Amino acid sequence: MGRYFAIRIGRAALTIVLVVTFAFVVLRLSGDPALMILGPEAPPEVLAAFRKAWGLDDPIWFQYLDYFGAIAKGELGRSMRDGRPAIELVLERIPATLALTLPAFVFKVALGIPAGIYAALHRGSAIDRTVMITAVAGFTVPSFVLALLLVLVFAVQLGWLPSGGQDSWRHAILPITTLSLGGAAVLARFTRSAMLEVLGQPYIRTASAKGVPWRKVVTSHALPNAAIPTVTILGFMVGTLIAGAVVVESVFAWPGVGRLLVVAVANRDLAVVQCILLLVAMTMVTSNLIVDFLYGFLDPRLRAKGAHA
Repeated sequence: MGRYFAIRIGRAALTIVLVVTFAFVVLRLSGDPALMILGPEAPPEVLAAFRKAWGLDDPIWFQYLDYFGAIAKGELGRSMRDGRPAIELVLERIPATLALTLPAFVFKVALGIPAGIYAALHRGSAIDRTVMITAVAGFTVPSFVLALLLVLVFAVQLGWLPSGGQDSWRHAILPITTLSLGGAAVLARFTRSAMLEVLGQPYIRTASAKGVPWRKVVTSHALPNAAIPTVTILGFMVGTLIAGAVVVESVFAWPGVGRLLVVAVANRDLAVVQCILLLVAMTMVTSNLIVDFLYGFLDPRLRAKGAHA
């Protein structure tokens, strides 16, 4: 058990380091922040002074070591735009993002899992085909297309809801709906597949042959075993709560972390982008780590396999 958890924690830490390193290198190669912030018409001496003030004229390896040293001390840098701590800017936006992603997560689970279970229990029926066609459509349509369609119908044509902003609870309906539908479609497909696989196992047929009521077979044998693979996708969705609404926040002008990330990338505000990516990586890795731990407790075979990985 201890070795299983130690291996998972080591892999999680390595993943965070790799993500941060990749983001650091890509951002340094994507353009000069001095030119983006001050403009190409700025005098050369002003650009040089800006680069020196922010350490941009140092060798990239030195910037990399300095960045990781700052992270070790709990310092995530300051915005090149206004000089405020990057973590402060990000934390200000998290409540707005969670106001969308948390309700959307609840709706995903409430819609997707029951739909997947019902479709699996009625395989081949009209209801099963309807659920799967709807799920495939919701899964394949990009979120920005769905968002624009919802705006066109409910904001432009019908005028029932506002098309953007954060002035009231009505402004959150369309973004939450956009996030919920795609996630519910994914959960419905995964849950249906997991249920069908479990329902085809010999122990299900044995329980039915022994006269166990079908309702008890489903609730006591099928659902608990089908829940194990479904936990994976749920863990991924929990990991995207912080920055899983980048596109939706941009479409609906919602002032969350996702929109801040888009603006920071456009402005080459390195500290803010790196802070968001580090936070997202830690959230994703932590949620997946929790899923691994749950797997270890739910299925001892995975724990034994992981110990030899």
